[in-house]
Amino acid sequence: MSSSRSPSLSLPEPPAELAELSEALCRKVIAEIERDGPMPFDRYMSMALYEPGLGYYVNGLHKFGPAGDFVTAPEQGGLFAAALARQCDELAEAFGPGWTLLELGAGSGVLARDLLAGLASPPSEYLILEPSAPLREVQRETLADLPEALRERVRWITAPPAKAFEGVIVGNEVIDALAVARFEVGHEGVLEQCVTFDGERLQWTTRPPRPRLERAFDKLQQQLGRRLPAGYAGEIAVDLPDWVNTVTEPLARGLALFIDYGYPRSEYYHPDRSDGTLVCHYRHRAHFDPFVWPGLTDLSAFVDFTAVAEAGLDAGLEVAGFTTQAGFLLALGAHEAVEAADDDAERLRLSGELKRLTLPGEMGEKFKVLGLERGLEIRLSGFGLMSQLHRL
Repeated sequence: MSSSRSPSLSLPEPPAELAELSEALCRKVIAEIERDGPMPFDRYMSMALYEPGLGYYVNGLHKFGPAGDFVTAPEQGGLFAAALARQCDELAEAFGPGWTLLELGAGSGVLARDLLAGLASPPSEYLILEPSAPLREVQRETLADLPEALRERVRWITAPPAKAFEGVIVGNEVIDALAVARFEVGHEGVLEQCVTFDGERLQWTTRPPRPRLERAFDKLQQQLGRRLPAGYAGEIAVDLPDWVNTVTEPLARGLALFIDYGYPRSEYYHPDRSDGTLVCHYRHRAHFDPFVWPGLTDLSAFVDFTAVAEAGLDAGLEVAGFTTQAGFLLALGAHEAVEAADDDAERLRLSGELKRLTLPGEMGEKFKVLGLERGLEIRLSGFGLMSQLHRL
C-alpha cells in the first residue's frame, strides 16, 4: 500500500517510524471506507488532524516554529503579543482585576507566555483550551520561563468552561483547522467531494451530498446572490456555527478575537477561486494533496469571516470590528517598538519582524482579525485604524 505517497509531488520521506505512524492512520481511514463507503472530506480531515494518537495535532510530534511545519505570528517575535496585550489591557480596565483570558488552542505556548509577561493587568485566570495532551506538555515547557506568580494563573481545560466569565477569548490560527466539507458543482446539481481508496492510495471521488451539506450549499448561494458555475469546487465549514456558539457561550461580558487567514464571503467564493482554499503544510512546504503523509501533514482551509460573524450574531454576540492583521497591529502601536529600539541591530531585527507581520505580501493582508463582543461599551483601539467592516 502506498496510500501516503503522491505520484506527482516531490517531498522528503519521513523517518521510518513516522512513516509507520502515517500508514497506521491510513489503515484506519481505509477500514472505515471499506465499511461505510466513500468518506466525507470533513470526516477525513478530522481524522488526519485529531484521530487519537495518530492525528497531526495529537500525535506528539513538534509542529511549530522553524523546526516544525509552519511559523505562526507569535513565533515571529514579541511584537504580535505586545500589541494584543495592549488591546487586552484596554479591556482589563473595564473588567477589573477578576477578569479571565481564554486562549483556544495555544500551539507552542509562545503567545500565552508573551501575553502573560506583557500584560500590565494580567488576568486572574489564564485558561488554555487544549485537547491535545502532547501540546499541553509543550505549552508547560514554554511557560516554565514565566515567574511562578504568573504560571499559577494558568489552567488547562479540554472543553469550554461551564462557569460564565468576563474577559477575552483569543483564537489565533484556530478556525482554519476546523474540518471542512468539500463540494463540487456538477451540471445537474451539487456533489460532495469524498475520499476513497483505489487499492493503491487514497484519492478523491464524488457522491450526492449529505443533507446538511446540501442545505448549507443552498443557503450559501442565496447569501451570495448568484449561482456557482459547473466545475466550481470549494469548502464549507458546516460545524462552524455550533463551534462558535460553544466556545463563546461562557463569555458573559467581553470580547472574542479570532485571528486567521481568510476572506469575507464574497471574496472567499470569488469566481477565480474555483478550487477552494484547502492547503497542506509538510516540513515548511505548502502543497495541495491532502492524502500525502496524513498525520504528518497539516491540513487547513482559509476562513470565511462572514460566516464567523454570522455565527457570532446567532450566538448572541455583536460584531465589534473587522480589519487586517496589519491594521490591527499598527493601530495598537506595534511599530513604536521599532522606533524605540536602543541600537541599530535591534532596530533592524524588529523592523524585519514588523514587515513579516504587516506587509501585504507577508501576513499583513492575508490574515484578518474579527472581534465579537458581548455587553461591551468600549471603543476598541485595534479596529480604529483600518476598519474593514464594509467587506463582511
